[in-house]
Amino acid sequence: MTTQKNHHKLIILGSGPAGYTAAVYAARANLKPILITGMEQGGQLMTTTDVDNWPGDVEGLQGPALMERMQKHAERFDTQIIFDHIKQVKLSQKPFHLIGESAEYTCDALIIATGASARYLGIPSEQKFRGKGVSACATCDGFFYKNKKVAVIGGGNTAVEEALYLANIASDVTIVHRRDTFKAEKILIDKLKNNAKIKIIYDSVLDEVLGDNSGATGIRVKNVKTNATENIDVTGVFIAIGHDPNTKIFKDQLKMNEAGYIEIHGGQDGRATATNIPGVFAAGDVADHIYRQAVTSAGFGCMAALDAEKYLDAL
Repeated sequence: MTTQKNHHKLIILGSGPAGYTAAVYAARANLKPILITGMEQGGQLMTTTDVDNWPGDVEGLQGPALMERMQKHAERFDTQIIFDHIKQVKLSQKPFHLIGESAEYTCDALIIATGASARYLGIPSEQKFRGKGVSACATCDGFFYKNKKVAVIGGGNTAVEEALYLANIASDVTIVHRRDTFKAEKILIDKLKNNAKIKIIYDSVLDEVLGDNSGATGIRVKNVKTNATENIDVTGVFIAIGHDPNTKIFKDQLKMNEAGYIEIHGGQDGRATATNIPGVFAAGDVADHIYRQAVTSAGFGCMAALDAEKYLDAL
């Protein structure tokens, strides 16, 4: 139940790398930011076991540990972190009005860093082995499968690109597609078919991820035309059926592309993260459907904080 209402100079929505980095920069600029975590505190990295590509951590680290460090970093500079989930926003008037599960908030500037959620198939074994062989990001986790057998599930550009990327790392790649033709660009399909390390299984879906206490050991695929099943030995399973940006509450208020990602200004004039509403900025996967890396999200968070600082200084 909504019980109170608070006004702040700057509110940051989201507690992934973009949100926490924005908080660090904003707090250091004495903007006294409020960070509202959202339902999935810590973002997608909370489901990532090993992070090997965070600059400076030469030994690698666990995703949850990295997010804990980011939170402490933001708190070190007196960022106020509120554990709440925003369910409605009103951006048509100033100050901006946010309605959460436990309170209402108003602010002069808003940074949206609510991220995107990978689509999964929804089968129990997929959830069971997530982070233990099942991943939705080849760029993030592919290195752990060097010279090992992996599978990619999907048939669009993302799936084909992931398969091609993994072919440079894994010993062999099996791509499983539910149809008999790919939806990807022709140039990508040609590369896929001409890669000797990639095996294509058409007209099939992932039926189950197989494994034990050590993690995934294989997959069972089912032909959608014959219902015949086949077991394939793999240690890595990459689900590549797309992502959904967490932008539903901003619909009809912020300009978005067809997939629902928030459109930002870009360019070199100091408004790279600005949206179509002055004072509202977007950072990380909520506006980026291409790179989707922790380090790029953090960079976006830094930019959004600097953009917000410039905006607030001009008020």
